[in-house]
Amino acid sequence: MQLPIRKPGKYTYLKPDQHLTQAKYDELKNKLDRLKFNRPRLAEEVKKYASDGDFSENAAYQIAKGRLRGMNQKILEIEDHLKRAVIIKPIKNIGTVQLGSRVTVAAAGKEKTYSILGSAETDPQRGVISHSSPLGSALMGCKVGDKVKIKLAGGEVQYEIVKIE
Repeated sequence: MQLPIRKPGKYTYLKPDQHLTQAKYDELKNKLDRLKFNRPRLAEEVKKYASDGDFSENAAYQIAKGRLRGMNQKILEIEDHLKRAVIIKPIKNIGTVQLGSRVTVAAAGKEKTYSILGSAETDPQRGVISHSSPLGSALMGCKVGDKVKIKLAGGEVQYEIVKIE
């Protein structure tokens, strides 16, 4: 039985953003350790199913082999990501928006605070945006009092920087 091969998509060969906080780096490191800890167990499972005989009719072997292959791929991806990682260390009192800054902006009479981090850690619901997002890239390098315009689907929105932490 041959497993289907998925055609690579548009985003297949994109490398993940290398900018990480120390907490995210540690989280990935722990995940890598867990995967490496579980790999020998999965390899034993593949070996056990391989001893059952005919590979072409052995669905349990095919499934176990696929899981082991997926785990190995995930380990390689995380190792590569950790190898290329750049830890975000925010510089205090610099006066401009940098990677790792917390920025309070005002738009249409409402204030909102955003943390600007790498794209691997974004969570707009909690106020964490990427430095490569439209708002994040517009804010980078700006000072308190600067105004930036962002083009959105509903029109243009103007933000004023109120505070940088």
